[in-house]
Amino acid sequence: MTILLKNKHTLQVDEFYFKCCIGKNGVTRRKKEGDYKTPLGTFKIEKLFFRKDRIKKPKTFLETIEIKTNMGWCNDISYPKKYNRLIKINNKIKHEKLRRNDDKYDLFIPISYNRKNPKVGLGSCIFIHLTKNFKPTAGCVALKKKDFLIMLKLIRKNTKIKIS
Repeated sequence: MTILLKNKHTLQVDEFYFKCCIGKNGVTRRKKEGDYKTPLGTFKIEKLFFRKDRIKKPKTFLETIEIKTNMGWCNDISYPKKYNRLIKINNKIKHEKLRRNDDKYDLFIPISYNRKNPKVGLGSCIFIHLTKNFKPTAGCVALKKKDFLIMLKLIRKNTKIKIS
């Protein structure tokens, strides 16, 4: 199965069409760290991360990981070996905090953009995550919680996302 980003406001999963939002500056083939653009292409999706303290483990065929307080995602171009990877939070390394005060990352799935042998500066932390208000993202794809939960029941480990 392939999830299709039909346009900047529509994500198609099987026969379902969900309202979504993407990067503030649209889509690009030349993604750069901090450009607020969503990368174009077809990518694998990864495991589901979830906040056990806020949501019960969702029904899904994906492998799940409980988000802990010390988890971050490295977006620091000064640390090439850790760049665009899950890390244990270290105040010396710039990172996206995964256990947030808002609910944006209560559920999220990393998109395998720039993940295998990541190239520093080409973008990191590209996720499918939650939104309440459909404000543009920093480069991710975001859905309402109820739609995200429906999507989780449909997708599989080998599902891809096509952003065009």
